[in-house]
Amino acid sequence: MCGRYLVAYDPNTLVAGFSTVRVQPFPKRWNVAPQSAVPVVYETKEGERITELMRWGLVPHWAKDTSSGNKLNNARTETIFDKPSFRQGVRKSRCLLPASGFYEWQAGPAGEQPWYISPTSGLFAMAGMFEAWRPHEQAQWLLTCCVITTELNVVMAPFDAARMQAWPVAKAVGRSSAEGEALTQPLPDLSAL
Repeated sequence: MCGRYLVAYDPNTLVAGFSTVRVQPFPKRWNVAPQSAVPVVYETKEGERITELMRWGLVPHWAKDTSSGNKLNNARTETIFDKPSFRQGVRKSRCLLPASGFYEWQAGPAGEQPWYISPTSGLFAMAGMFEAWRPHEQAQWLLTCCVITTELNVVMAPFDAARMQAWPVAKAVGRSSAEGEALTQPLPDLSAL
């Protein structure tokens, strides 16, 4: 499951990389946590591909309040069509969440150890879905999204390791307030893991 990722790239790279015609500006971030505003690429009803900021944590259109977004950061592809919270989004509002890397935690003798994982160059995109929600007709729409995840499958298992990089990083990345490129630096003593 994706719990933290990076959007440490220039917004203009999405124009060429994802053929978007409009990109809402956003700052570079090295520790994007759930409930943050994230860039999302999707196709409008008019057929234009755009990038817009949405809150990471899906709030279904029928929700009474935004609290469900605190738990719906990820959707498992194996059960996505069975869960009422995801039914409309997966059918009508699919999207891509461009990223430059992500963090995963691995159990170890000293507790959970975060690892930084990224392509050796460029970006990648995570599959996602989004929803528009508002508390009443006079209110502004809130756009929210979630990442669609799955188990490692046969397509990903033989992925060329030369095109990916990974190393353990400091546990500071676990704090949502931590920010900066230093979070991606390898731990100096890898033998201690």
